[in-house]
Amino acid sequence: MIKHLIITLSLCFATHLYGQDAQEAFSLDEAINYALKHNRTVKNASLDIQAAEKQKWETTATGLPQINAKIDYQNWLKQQVSLIPAEFFGGNPGEFAEVVFGTKQTMSATATLKQKLFDGSYIVALQSAKVFLEISKNAKEKTDLEVRRSVINAYGNVLLAEENIKILERNKAVLQKNLDETTTIYNNGLEEEESVEQLQITLAEVKSSLNNTTRLKTLSYQMLNVTLGRDINAITTLSDNLDALTLKNIDLKLIASKNDVKNTIDYKIAANDTRSKELLLKLEKSKSLPTLNAFINGGYNGNNDQFKFLDNTQQWFGSSLIGVTMNVPIFSSFGRSAATQRARINLEKSKHTLSESEQKLKLQIEQAKSNYQFAIEDYDNKKESLALAERIEAKNQTKFFEGIASSFELRQAQMQLYSSQQQYLQAMLEIINKKADLETIITRK
Repeated sequence: MIKHLIITLSLCFATHLYGQDAQEAFSLDEAINYALKHNRTVKNASLDIQAAEKQKWETTATGLPQINAKIDYQNWLKQQVSLIPAEFFGGNPGEFAEVVFGTKQTMSATATLKQKLFDGSYIVALQSAKVFLEISKNAKEKTDLEVRRSVINAYGNVLLAEENIKILERNKAVLQKNLDETTTIYNNGLEEEESVEQLQITLAEVKSSLNNTTRLKTLSYQMLNVTLGRDINAITTLSDNLDALTLKNIDLKLIASKNDVKNTIDYKIAANDTRSKELLLKLEKSKSLPTLNAFINGGYNGNNDQFKFLDNTQQWFGSSLIGVTMNVPIFSSFGRSAATQRARINLEKSKHTLSESEQKLKLQIEQAKSNYQFAIEDYDNKKESLALAERIEAKNQTKFFEGIASSFELRQAQMQLYSSQQQYLQAMLEIINKKADLETIITRK
């Protein structure tokens, strides 16, 4: 009975685990949302934010009250001997008496409360912790955008492989039919052997491309799984198709839209560096300010020749102390001045870098828009070229079987068709990828 129960629970647990990583089909939007939760890089970026929040509190806590306790126990294996003039005890002048002061064992317990009253570097540290948290959040946002683009690219590659295999299988079937018919005609003495050989060459090339694309399809699915955060061999199916996804990603308004560079995540990351340099300058300046700290402590001391500190008869003597410490920097041989000047120079450099980053981002946006617009135009062109190549191939196939065109002309028309098919598929993928590139630059998550 117990054995059956264990097996049942194990099966339920295994089914639960499988269900967590199994889904019948992913649309592109579903794949993106899944990756933003399960991608390992995204998870690490989220953990970086949590670590930054803890570091912010760690920095804040250094300026809050600090309480420390200390217990000291000492046992003289051989007590120190002091010499005092013997005449103090009625001895002869010039002679010394050996005296041992104190007890052999001592124990003390002390508790100390410390509090910062003023420290310029602490104020800067609080501001820095806030900026560091903002840097982590911006890094997470950048990671999300990059993972989104990676999912789109990987998703598109899978669809490309799927469509490519369908086309190659159709081409293979048509070529096999043509080869069979041409072989029959050749066997009847009505066709040259070269015609059969030309078709055999073309068919072999298509089969080779099909085998290679099939392998690439497996790799594309594995890459998509890794990007999604799934097991590399997990069964993943896609619900979108390449044609519909291409039409969905044609958005001319995106090209015409005006974008504020300062709202992009890349600009915000660059601005974080300038803000960090400003805080480093403030930190160097704060080092010339005085610091003020207060403390209060209290404790008890006990003395005994034997270890009886836990007995009720042990006598303890209490003490307490309160104080304020001020540290005033006066002269550092111009070391602080040099550090401040260096921080000011680094700040000036970061401002130049920020300005350059702004100009580069404007250029990147224009380039991304240009690439996206070209992808749309190229898609329309490749679509028309494919239609022409299909008609040319069909005409040449008819001419070939009517004895008007040669096998070489048919092969040229077929190779032109196959090239147009590949270019058309690649043009569709380019629209999806170039739009993702543009949105990665201009879009906030």
